Amino acid sequence: MGFTDGFGGNSWRLVTTAAVREEIKLCPNVTKLYYADGQGKTDKAISDIKGMVAKGVKALVVFPDAGEAMLPALRSAYKAGVVTIPYRVWAGGTAGKDYTMWVGSDFVNSGKQWGTWIKKNLPEGGNILRISGPAGNSQGADESKGLESVLGTTGKYKFIGTAPFEATGWDPGKTQEVLTAAIAKYPKIDVITSDFGPSMVSALQAAVDSGWKVPAIATSDGNVLSCFYEDNKATQPDFKLMTVSTQNDHSRLATQWAVALATGGKTPKAKIFPSNLFEDSVSGSPSPVTCRKDLPGDVYLSAQMSGDRQAKLKTN
Repeated sequence: MGFTDGFGGNSWRLVTTAAVREEIKLCPNVTKLYYADGQGKTDKAISDIKGMVAKGVKALVVFPDAGEAMLPALRSAYKAGVVTIPYRVWAGGTAGKDYTMWVGSDFVNSGKQWGTWIKKNLPEGGNILRISGPAGNSQGADESKGLESVLGTTGKYKFIGTAPFEATGWDPGKTQEVLTAAIAKYPKIDVITSDFGPSMVSALQAAVDSGWKVPAIATSDGNVLSCFYEDNKATQPDFKLMTVSTQNDHSRLATQWAVALATGGKTPKAKIFPSNLFEDSVSGSPSPVTCRKDLPGDVYLSAQMSGDRQAKLKTN
């Protein structure tokens, strides 16, 4: 089996790939897993898919970060007889024609969850800065659709920055650059939304050190972000935090489908990975913000894999 990332250079990808390795251990028919990191380069990600086909994999799970630019490579793998499962980021095309099936998530609902929380906790409105991954990625676009469906686009809630989101490639270094620039450009930011919350912490800490006040944040979970909240909540009265699960286990569902279809095994019931609320510093429901100081920052407590196990991971 093959598993390819368009970009594998962050801790979320490390845990997500480890989840795939756990899943395939449950199926003795899977004798080897090949992994490839596209390193944020579309041409390499395309080459990685071709390389997996050349290796003779029977099933292939792909995180197509570059979106529709990946469709020809997915189609080529599918036409070569490989069970081909793109997941998480929409690459266009049609299941049964361009790839075997698509295993997505309801990111519009994530945006709606953020929007509902923002509406409840900032009822007077405010300026909202949106951050996501590569430019044009479907996850960020869908989250923005969900946000706008709840908050509107012409009323008291104003979306600032590039529409539909500021692009970071989900790269922590790029995120720090983008967020630092936005903080300097916009004197009034009331809410930040991001689908990779932990990547913002370095920029947030630097801004706090310079006297900046942290606004409300609606994002995805990560231990480093939760601990940043715990360290700053007493001196940052506007800093409210809400997270949805960062969905490391989305890769498990995609892998289950790939293995089942390639081996004739039992298929999962779900085709869409759920978007679940995780933490809320205001209501404490479904859980309060939880910081594990005994663990590294780059673990995700919403994941099926324990934080202690994640802390022992080294490399993809």
